Amino acid sequence: MSISMEVMNEIRAADDALAKAYHNGDTAGLAALYTKDGEFMAPNTDMVKGRSAIEKQFQAFMDMGVKEIKLETTELDGFGNTAFEIGNYILEDAAGKMLDKGNYMVIWKKEADQWKLHRDMISTNMPAMH
Repeated sequence: MSISMEVMNEIRAADDALAKAYHNGDTAGLAALYTKDGEFMAPNTDMVKGRSAIEKQFQAFMDMGVKEIKLETTELDGFGNTAFEIGNYILEDAAGKMLDKGNYMVIWKKEADQWKLHRDMISTNMPAMH
């Protein structure tokens, strides 16, 4: 499997749009980056499905003080209208203090000439809180 540089650039642009929307507190804009039946899987919580539920999950992160999401892609590949991305993330508060770090995996789908997150899973590297 191998995807073109054009597809790689489009997905990286979508990652940048996600980080920017999060920074701006735009939960509706974040949710719009997902497919209609997109799923988001975060540690220590149930999987959420659909844009409305994804929007609420991101709002919950913001309410907990997470101000920034930083993404670093380590692998990106795919075929046709499907791609997958693996990488590392860091979540920070408004002062730039790291609140969480871990890994992510996204299955992307191309819909109406736009790459959208379809399945998004994050896994923290931080120790479990007791």
